[in-house]
Amino acid sequence: MPALAQSLPASSLGEVQINAEAMEQLHALVVIQGGEERLAIAPRGPGLDRIANIKSVSKTIVALLTGIAIDRGHLSGPNARVLPLLDRAETGDARDSLTVGNLLSMQTGLATTSGANYGAWVSSNDWVDYVLDAPAESRPGAFIYSTGGWHVLGALLARVTGRDLHNLARNWLGDPLGVEIPRWYRDPQGLYLGGNQMGLTPRSLARIGEMVRRGGLWNDTQVVPANWIEMSWQPRARSPWSGDQYGYGWFLTQIAGQEAAYGRGYGG
Repeated sequence: MPALAQSLPASSLGEVQINAEAMEQLHALVVIQGGEERLAIAPRGPGLDRIANIKSVSKTIVALLTGIAIDRGHLSGPNARVLPLLDRAETGDARDSLTVGNLLSMQTGLATTSGANYGAWVSSNDWVDYVLDAPAESRPGAFIYSTGGWHVLGALLARVTGRDLHNLARNWLGDPLGVEIPRWYRDPQGLYLGGNQMGLTPRSLARIGEMVRRGGLWNDTQVVPANWIEMSWQPRARSPWSGDQYGYGWFLTQIAGQEAAYGRGYGG
């Protein structure tokens, strides 16, 4: 982003640090500009180099993995239909037209499994069936925030690649970036939860962000296709809560007059 490429004087960074440390719910802040770590503080919480639950920022990570899967030929693209890829029969309703792009933009038309519905979903015997067997609320298109759709996407990635979601995250992102991605929650079928509960250190998360800012490039390795990042930052829906737009796993907004993209999870 243009704003991230601009340099800030030390006095401004000092002011940022003072303001950040005064925020009682802020655990850590890492600022990278032009590939250089300019500010890294952890006024509270486990610290800069300890694993933290990134909650729904996991959705942004799964979106990056989807772009890599498309680039490597495991998926034809965002328009690929979901049910055939999961070897599921047609339902005769709007679910038949559900695409990978609908999952990525949370425009599935399916009932949400987040918020008050989250507990019942993760208490079910089959998390994928719970999402896909529920009658469609509408045709794909409306923004309905739901972790369940991301879990379906994670299951789909595991099926088309023959590798579990942790393996993909570790090999496709963790290894080339030199960051640790530990194991996280799995469903009753052993599928890693897509869209929640992943763990990364603040510095690892900042490194992923810097790689994305560079167009998917890290140490001369194209980790994520640049065209996928551009595609992910195209507005496709709008959050009814913040008013910010949503692409493929990224919220889109303006900060100080500059276009910006961000991942967001519960607590930050």
